[in-house]
Amino acid sequence: MLVRYGKDKDGRPVKKAVVYTKDEHRIPIEKIDSDAIRIIERLKENGHSAYFVGGAVRDLLVGNTPKDFDIVTDATPSRIRRLFRSARIIGRRFRLVHVVVGPKIFEVSTFRSTVEGSVGNDFGTMDEDVMRRDFTLNALYYDPIQEQVIDYVGGVRDIKKGVIRPVIPLERIFVEDPVRMLRAIKYSVITHCSMQWQLRHKIKKSAELLSPISPSRLTEEIFKIVNSGHAFDIVSEALDMDVYMHLQPAACDCIASDKEFEKNYLANLKRLDALNTVEKDARLGKKLVFLVKDFMLSLTDWQKEIACGSAVGELYEMTWNEVRRFVLPMNPPRVELEYAIRSVLREIGLNIRMPKSPRPENAETPSGPKRRRRRHKRRSVGDAPSE
Repeated sequence: MLVRYGKDKDGRPVKKAVVYTKDEHRIPIEKIDSDAIRIIERLKENGHSAYFVGGAVRDLLVGNTPKDFDIVTDATPSRIRRLFRSARIIGRRFRLVHVVVGPKIFEVSTFRSTVEGSVGNDFGTMDEDVMRRDFTLNALYYDPIQEQVIDYVGGVRDIKKGVIRPVIPLERIFVEDPVRMLRAIKYSVITHCSMQWQLRHKIKKSAELLSPISPSRLTEEIFKIVNSGHAFDIVSEALDMDVYMHLQPAACDCIASDKEFEKNYLANLKRLDALNTVEKDARLGKKLVFLVKDFMLSLTDWQKEIACGSAVGELYEMTWNEVRRFVLPMNPPRVELEYAIRSVLREIGLNIRMPKSPRPENAETPSGPKRRRRRHKRRSVGDAPSE
């Protein structure tokens, strides 16, 4: 084990971080995306420091295979853009860089300052950047060239102990960004780390802070849950901690008033997790079926509607409007919600046409990630589509 030193305000050397070597952390280099490593190599070759940070390092340490490899560096966004021809700067206040490699997008950010707390936008140093991270298990940096894990906050120790501990003081962490409550629950489930009583209590007490969060951010968090393979456990924990009502309030109302609905809703989340196990790349609409099915079944006596010869178009429009309200504030792509609704209607016995498959999200376009984001916005749910 090595030690990284810095200097205090008087210029005296002080211990800043513990550095774990490859014999100590045992991260298998073959689990790391080679294109992500090349981005770090390019930054280092041009005189910059660069590391993997956050979830990727956490997942590697607990034995999971990361889905994303986020990179942090002392290079500014404009400098990163000059180094990579495929790079695109995104964001206005909090500027990040997306480096596109074929169908993959790697997020590269610049070290941030703590001048404005944990949500400011000024560039800073690595020593400052670590203090903006939410929990210790996400505040680890990994250098794939030296094969070293840099730990300022005891994150490796907490992972070994199976504990989720905040980096930012409890009185500020959720006030500055309430979405951190959802992440704490998700991290607890996927890493099998426990939350201490103080943290759990703070989340239950602070759940109302999620009310003003934008639908786009909440939608992003719901999608992460849906795609996690741990939806049942995450939602169960979120329900217990009074957090899920801010993600899916209509579903929570049904759960609170109908025990049978609760039983079926949670059972469908288990089926969603099973789908993620056998079909990881299943389209979003196929996964949304498990969130809306029980609600759709409760809308009317479907067999009676079919026997009476009710107009399919009218049934579809009624169902669309009701399901659209049910999933709020989640705002999925329209074609995916259409797919989910029509899939359930076909299962019920209605002869209804399925929507065409959307263009893959990782499809190449001349204008890169920005073009993809605009297309996603146009497909977002709005008024009911014509049958």
